[in-house]
Amino acid sequence: MENLKNIWKPELYRIQLEAPIPKRITCENCPDRPEFYGKEYHGILGHKEASSLLENEPNGAFLIRKGNEHNDFYTLTWRFNDKIHHYKLYYDGTHYIKDKRYDTIYDLVADGLITCHMEIKAHHILEMINSRTSYTDSPYVTLNRRKMNTLSQIHQASNRSSPVNTKLESKIKPDLTIKKTCDLTPTVEDNSLLYKYSKSHSFKVHTFKGLNWCELCANFLWGFTAQGVKCEDCGFIAHSKCSERVPNHCLPDLKKLRGVFGIDLTTLLNAHSSTLPFVVRKCVNEIEARGMDSEGIYRVSGFADEIEALKMAFDKDGEATDLSVFSNINVIAGTLKLYLRLLPVPLITYEVHPKLLSAIQTKAAGVQVTMLRECLDSLPPAHFNCLQYMVQHLHRVSQLAEVNKMSAHNLSTVFAPTLVATPPAITDLAFEIRALQALIEYCPQIYYGNK
Repeated sequence: MENLKNIWKPELYRIQLEAPIPKRITCENCPDRPEFYGKEYHGILGHKEASSLLENEPNGAFLIRKGNEHNDFYTLTWRFNDKIHHYKLYYDGTHYIKDKRYDTIYDLVADGLITCHMEIKAHHILEMINSRTSYTDSPYVTLNRRKMNTLSQIHQASNRSSPVNTKLESKIKPDLTIKKTCDLTPTVEDNSLLYKYSKSHSFKVHTFKGLNWCELCANFLWGFTAQGVKCEDCGFIAHSKCSERVPNHCLPDLKKLRGVFGIDLTTLLNAHSSTLPFVVRKCVNEIEARGMDSEGIYRVSGFADEIEALKMAFDKDGEATDLSVFSNINVIAGTLKLYLRLLPVPLITYEVHPKLLSAIQTKAAGVQVTMLRECLDSLPPAHFNCLQYMVQHLHRVSQLAEVNKMSAHNLSTVFAPTLVATPPAITDLAFEIRALQALIEYCPQIYYGNK
């Protein structure tokens, strides 16, 4: 499972968070205002006058104007990178730029600021995405290898009697006689299905709700609209440039088997109309039913093959997954840790991380509890609810430390790398461990307001 530890790359996501936020510069009295603009419209205004209005405003400030009475178009003027820029606007019922469409001008400006910010601050990553991407190392292959193997066996069994496939098999016979290693997990190279079942992806430009990552390069799909493409047949998600490098390995059956692991938490809960992922709830309930007195719970590893089997069961059966068939409680604990580790954005997000470190360095316990509570309040609702559920569970585990040998410190040492989003340069997690330990120890005061 260790090859899944850092499968998602959050750098683009962190850079997007630093982009300027739109600020409308309004004009109250403007009688000729078009119905598709608001108070950000200033009427007829030259570029020098517009520039002077934005001169002392922060990056992200914008207004809309008409250069002169003879123009049949409108102009967006904004401040970005400490300079004033002017752009021609387009509207045909919706605001648009090339293939991107927006419901409001505010959305267009917000997305445009992110685009310009990424081009400056993330050009090295974008160049890497455009120049080289290995399909065999992609999350799609990594997360779906066993699913692909299952589909391969199904297709091979159903196609053996086909005359057409018999001819195909005779043509590729040398490839199919390659000896397998002890690891029976198929790769793109040794999965015979991918030789016989060659189908082009049906990619369409797509606007994704919530946070999503490219399944080819593992980088964030940045922006607010038309962030990338999605295959209408198998559901493969990618950057537009990355989609040009994806081989013809479309497996439509995988769309039904995509599962819940590796999906952004907010996106997943919105799709399921839930406040808590069922994987977390079912695993915690099972552990509390028969694993609270298990020595080394969460520290002792379960068998990798059984964890993979339970992961596949969750992906396939969802809420109906039967955990009772897994007698080793460490397998269930390991699967829960795997689910949390595969979240593209950890429960304690990148935005909250510096606030958390600041809070933990406060010596007075009462002040520390207040600051920790304020940190948690700034989490997205999905992250707040799931973290609260996990911390309350870990607090209950720690209450039985004399039996299970898992104190708040031991639990925080195990979970800090999984629950806390940390910049890649940080290798010493001492502060993160202390912070999570404080959340577990002060759980009653933080979440229940107990003295």
